[in-house]
Amino acid sequence: MPIYNTDGNDKMAKGLRPSQENSPLETGIRENGQGLDLNRDGIKMEAPETRAMIQQIITAWDPQMTVDLHTTNGTWHGYSLTWAPGYLYAGQRETYDYTNATILPYITQKVKEKNDLMFGPFGDFSLREGWPVKNFYTYNHHPRYIINQIGLRNRMSILSETFAHERFYQRIHTCYVFVNEILAYCNQHAVEIMQINKAAENAAIQQVLNNAGTIKKGVRYKMVPTAQPINHFRTYDYIKYSKADGSTAFLKTGKIAHYDSVNYYASFKDTVQAVLPRGYIIPAAFASIAEHLKMQGATVTQLDKKQMYSGESFSIEKFTKATRKFEGHFMASAEGNFVAKDFVAEKGDFLVDLAQPLANLIFYTLEPQSDDGLLNWNFFDTYLEANGVNTKPVDFPIMKYFSIKTTSKKKK
Repeated sequence: MPIYNTDGNDKMAKGLRPSQENSPLETGIRENGQGLDLNRDGIKMEAPETRAMIQQIITAWDPQMTVDLHTTNGTWHGYSLTWAPGYLYAGQRETYDYTNATILPYITQKVKEKNDLMFGPFGDFSLREGWPVKNFYTYNHHPRYIINQIGLRNRMSILSETFAHERFYQRIHTCYVFVNEILAYCNQHAVEIMQINKAAENAAIQQVLNNAGTIKKGVRYKMVPTAQPINHFRTYDYIKYSKADGSTAFLKTGKIAHYDSVNYYASFKDTVQAVLPRGYIIPAAFASIAEHLKMQGATVTQLDKKQMYSGESFSIEKFTKATRKFEGHFMASAEGNFVAKDFVAEKGDFLVDLAQPLANLIFYTLEPQSDDGLLNWNFFDTYLEANGVNTKPVDFPIMKYFSIKTTSKKKK
């Protein structure tokens, strides 16, 4: 897709590329016609562009590799382009490991040899931490970013960020070289890539079949440094100077410098875990949730009779919402406890068996304590608030099941 955000591309505004030499006075804006950032819409899917891409491209074509092309106004590092793999810490690592440890280092070396271009990992540093640079931070792990969601779908993905300090023709050339090398690599290693993706998909399904109800997976994460720091980190250099009020500040020079032992915050550690279920039961009254999962490509069935299950429910004891809007939402979060119980699902309720390719995405989407699930995006606010969640504990309406309960009739 040459242009994903067609609305923003056509609605011009001033001052959006202030650091780009010879930048036009007006360029396209970030938001679409609804005022939404399409790169934050992967879970809630409020934009028609997102729904179309996920339904008509991601699920219809099932691409084995997805590359998301961006330009950043961020940190003045010394690279023409920075990259990152999709972060999928709630998913299978096979696709991430191959992309991060094999594909991206190989391409980085190739473009240096063939095109004399310097590529490196994506991130930002803060001058408030002083200089020389000690820490470099990537973007977040949330599957609201399409590139991360791809990983939860057991497919490979790459984020590309050209930099606005380069002239436009340089950015185009750099991006072209990167994409060309990715295409060449995928062409030469197609069978290997497809095998790795399929292995990740099978592993996600087998994990449910073999371990449902017995293992826990992360649902909230914090950013932590990678095991190995970055050495020979390439950046524009800065010098410190004293201001008239006695405070210090930093001035960027035109000199490229290299620094070692830079902590790269590009790993994520879970801070909250939840038991992996065999599946979920969605009450018939929440058909919109079932339809939302179907739009993502998940398999959802409707029960044709009553059925008893053994599982657990989540009792929400504290429900909070942000005081400032983010992407049109006052983001919500829930604290509480899971309670083991047997329960009856009624005819017409929806069953989501997790033994399917999108197991990890469904898990991250439906878990009530997830840091980027449907509860966060206010899909359950009306129900929870109508049932008094702000004054008393309320059960989350989506039930987790570990096994089907069978009833045996006594012989006469």
